[in-house]
Amino acid sequence: MRAAQLYRYQLPMDAGVVLRERRLKTRDGLLVRLSDDGCEGWGEIAPLPGFSAETLEDALPAARDWLMAWRGGDAPPPPLPAIASVAFGLSCAQAELDGTLPQAADYRAAPLCTGDPDELFARLDGLPGEKVAKVKVGLYEAVRDGMVVNLLLEALPDLTLRLDANRAWTPQKAQQFAKYVDPAHRPRIAFIEEPCKTRDDTRAFAAETGIAIAWDESLREADFTFAAEPGLRAVVIKPTLTGSLQKVRQQVAQAHALGLTAVISSSIESSLGLTQLARIAAWLTPQTIPGLDTLSLMRAQLVRRWPASTLPCVTVDTLEPLL
Repeated sequence: MRAAQLYRYQLPMDAGVVLRERRLKTRDGLLVRLSDDGCEGWGEIAPLPGFSAETLEDALPAARDWLMAWRGGDAPPPPLPAIASVAFGLSCAQAELDGTLPQAADYRAAPLCTGDPDELFARLDGLPGEKVAKVKVGLYEAVRDGMVVNLLLEALPDLTLRLDANRAWTPQKAQQFAKYVDPAHRPRIAFIEEPCKTRDDTRAFAAETGIAIAWDESLREADFTFAAEPGLRAVVIKPTLTGSLQKVRQQVAQAHALGLTAVISSSIESSLGLTQLARIAAWLTPQTIPGLDTLSLMRAQLVRRWPASTLPCVTVDTLEPLL
């Protein structure tokens, strides 16, 4: 007999987390649990404020309606492509339930640096294998960002950096950044995600500086099409912002067919969502380190633990049941 539960969660965030000029004090979302014939599947629905098209208030009734229909029917209802976080969370729960989401996981994560080079040095020191880190740029002055990036690449000759600007810069600011990065170090910038406010300005930046670019926000715009372009090296796929697992698989396949790197990346999900993203990365992008180093922004885990994390873990029996 089918059973479906829906829970609301709220996790405290680190005091310093700022997204698009707004401080994120808590991470709020929903957990879904599907049960059928002795098997169960979990999913997380967590719209990211400032990034998701929908709010949690939009997601809640859509998720509840789907679960009630699923619980009472022989066949699952159609997916909800218009509400990305709901489509992703429900498709994960279904994939766990029917066994199509592999258990193997890639728990490697490119360490995230938000401005303290010394902290990143400490985390990378002695790290075995490929040294890949991610640096958020665009939060401070472009000149400072360029100096920090150059310092990191100069101090760690085996380091590769992924940079994320979230469209923060004008072309002038982007050029100020590039001016302070030694041309000899630029090949070790794997890519910078959307440095400028428009795609054309970002393309011009790549042509003028030789620094490779990646599409991120562009993937979710109506006029975006996958294409190989000069200077374009990667696409960054955030499943919570993308939609169903099927759509995530399609985007990865489109990127790989063009010779682009596809990076599975976090939208600051809970530890439960992050462990699922680690499984998706191992399944769909096994040769690429995913961008999942966001648990450090939280003060607690949720239901499933991330390996080696010492944060306390909130159990399901303490959550607010909604269905």
